[in-house]
Amino acid sequence: MVAAPWIILFAPALACAAIVLFARNSKPLSATLAIGGLAVSFSFAVYALLQSLHPLAETIESSVSWVNLPGLALEFGLLLDHPSILMSLVVTGVGLMIFIYSVGYMGEERGLPRYFAFLSLFAFSMLGIVLANNFVTLFIFWELVGASSYLLIGFWYERPKAADAGKKAFLVNRIADFGFLIGILMLWNLSGLEGQSRTLNFAELAERLQALVAHGTLSPQLLTAVGLLVFCGVLGKSAQFPLHVWLPDAMEGPTPVSALIHAATMVAAGVYLIARTFFLFWQTPEAMAWVAAIGGFTALFAASLALVEDDIKRVLAYSTLSQLGYMVMALGLGGYVAGIYHLTTHAFFKALLFLGAGSVIHALHTNNIWEMGGLLKKMPVTSITFLIATLALCGIFPLSGFWSKDEILAVAFFRNPLLWVVGTATAGLTAFYMGRVFCVAFLGSARAHSAGHAHESPPVMSVPLMLLTVPTMVAGFIGIPHYLHHGQEAGVHVPFNAIVAGISTLVAMAGLSLAYAVYGRGYQPGIQVQRVLALAAVPLSRKFWVDEVYGWINRNIQQRFADLLSLFERYIIIGLYVNGVAKITGFTGSVLRLAQTGKVQGYAATLLAGLSLLLYLSLR
Repeated sequence: MVAAPWIILFAPALACAAIVLFARNSKPLSATLAIGGLAVSFSFAVYALLQSLHPLAETIESSVSWVNLPGLALEFGLLLDHPSILMSLVVTGVGLMIFIYSVGYMGEERGLPRYFAFLSLFAFSMLGIVLANNFVTLFIFWELVGASSYLLIGFWYERPKAADAGKKAFLVNRIADFGFLIGILMLWNLSGLEGQSRTLNFAELAERLQALVAHGTLSPQLLTAVGLLVFCGVLGKSAQFPLHVWLPDAMEGPTPVSALIHAATMVAAGVYLIARTFFLFWQTPEAMAWVAAIGGFTALFAASLALVEDDIKRVLAYSTLSQLGYMVMALGLGGYVAGIYHLTTHAFFKALLFLGAGSVIHALHTNNIWEMGGLLKKMPVTSITFLIATLALCGIFPLSGFWSKDEILAVAFFRNPLLWVVGTATAGLTAFYMGRVFCVAFLGSARAHSAGHAHESPPVMSVPLMLLTVPTMVAGFIGIPHYLHHGQEAGVHVPFNAIVAGISTLVAMAGLSLAYAVYGRGYQPGIQVQRVLALAAVPLSRKFWVDEVYGWINRNIQQRFADLLSLFERYIIIGLYVNGVAKITGFTGSVLRLAQTGKVQGYAATLLAGLSLLLYLSLR
């Protein structure tokens, strides 16, 4: 067990290195190495799970000293406990399905070895976040995830949109990570307030912060500020409002990359960060309130944007934003188990949805749902698995999404009724826009020539769909909440509430029924209703002008401030300081050079004048 976390972490890294060194020109070998590396990680994650189920199982923590100086000791450390084991299974298990699926979806790409090398690097980076036992290790992999996402989103770098999307994701996350880094540095400083050696180890920080709060050494306002700074990292990685703008554009990358980002890796990192540092947030109610409010707003905001989107991948992207808002809201309300539970189940059905969308795109070569139609008969495996994942996302009994989503709503019902209303309304919107996608894309008749000639994807793509259907259906029955409760004392634990579940199910069924009536049966609302809907569609289609606002800020504030700094650099730093010192030095040298004439008479006269001055001064 001591070696297990290291093997889980470094197997994909070794696969990446092997592809770069030995398989750059071989598609089959690169795919085999990538899949084999992640399969090894998955095998050891399963082994760690089985060992953790033993009644006497203990947390495994293993560290290597990295920097050891007086007053500065840093370690590279890994931690295997119930949350990290569960997330390791999600990353490696769902990731393995995506890796296998990629063999079919990306098989014709010339850069396939490069693609699999990037995928392996991505998996390695995310596993580093999951297994880290301290902020230093976590931040290293946090930035590696950002670099990996840039490489994968911009994989088709010859396409300007893909290149821009990669840069957008990278830059937005750098803004968020600046605040996160300040929060880490503040925690480093706070850990030594009572004279101990400073630390960034999670377990040690939890003990020290609790003691500092109990002794009154640490002010609540400062702790709230630290919590919100750490939460900045979550705003970027998990794409919470207002830093959500990169995630829809990330759809320019290959569809398996979208599945990996949205289900098992990058966006899951932010939610997992809150869970891993829950000891910090739990002690600051003000920060928790902000976390819950932002999560609830993001859930409803993103769901509304999905209502008018026609790109099937972008609909799923907004769905991911909305579900991440659910998770963040749950954690902000104290629902530690509820948030991680939904993060786990969401990984299964969201990966299934993206891979199903990829199967459709692979067959039709279009992302537009209005160019699809009639796929239920043409692509039965893709259609049925997509329908199961859709129902799970909508929270329909007995699929996994029902249990995890309603645990979040139960927490909200008891902790913050307003957020419960927001969450329930979001469930209705989710059901409507997902019903819209399914009715338009899979029911009815073909709307385009390509849809009329669609065919089922090959087994290398359809088998992962069928395998992901299993946890999508049964994950609510395998005791994930009970497993997460182990050793977790903080947080709010709310039992299953039949009333909350019943209301949310009715709302979801109403959303699905309305979507079927409008897009499946062709129901047309009255003229007045159509006018209201047309008015609402304008801000929704423009995404509430958030990108335009950012563009205005960039042009009129950021760029002008940059111009001001450029002028300061040009005229003050360079013109006055650098060139000014050089000119003064040159002028002084030119004056002093006049004394070096090379004439003996001049030197004799100067010597005589000096001696005369000394004689005068000595005789005064």
